[in-house]
Amino acid sequence: MSQQTIKMYGAPWCPDCRRAKQFFGDQRVLYDWINVDDNPDSMKYVEQVNGDKQIISTIVFENVSVLVEPTTAELAEKLSIRPKATRLF
Repeated sequence: MSQQTIKMYGAPWCPDCRRAKQFFGDQRVLYDWINVDDNPDSMKYVEQVNGDKQIISTIVFENVSVLVEPTTAELAEKLSIRPKATRLF
């Protein structure tokens, strides 16, 4: 997988954000975390890309494509990742 710039707009209390962060961590995907609670301008950007709606998690990729509240399957597909299942004994 090639290295790309990913920006995730979200908040610590958001379950979708936590799930996406967990996926990125598990898959060792680098991303920039922008906490919308700490940065009012970032929420304005989220509204801009989401048709005036305050929806997080909003994930913006290098090619300016956007995923909003994506599932882990959608993230994996977007990043061309095929997660491997692990067997627990």
